[in-house]
Amino acid sequence: MAELLRLFHVDSTAELLWIGIGLCGQILFAGRFIVQWIASEKERKSHIPLAFWYFSLAGGIVLTLYAIYRRDPVFLLGQGLGLLIYVRNLWLIRNERRTD
Repeated sequence: MAELLRLFHVDSTAELLWIGIGLCGQILFAGRFIVQWIASEKERKSHIPLAFWYFSLAGGIVLTLYAIYRRDPVFLLGQGLGLLIYVRNLWLIRNERRTD
């Protein structure tokens, strides 16, 4: 455990845990591009599936929590504003499906 703490330049196990949380958020966030790429390849055109927005929201929430913990205003602002876009897109999709 001491080697991991030194490797990541952290002072505590709690801080190492938060680095793990941040990495999980980044993996979720990156996963949305894989989902979008596969969906577009299947349709042979650019397509953004519903899962893209859920991955965006999940990754954005986790990364926002990480930014709050790290007290990083730039990262917090970027992720926080993104959450509004993801929620709005999910809301629009929900409304569209109700009218169909």
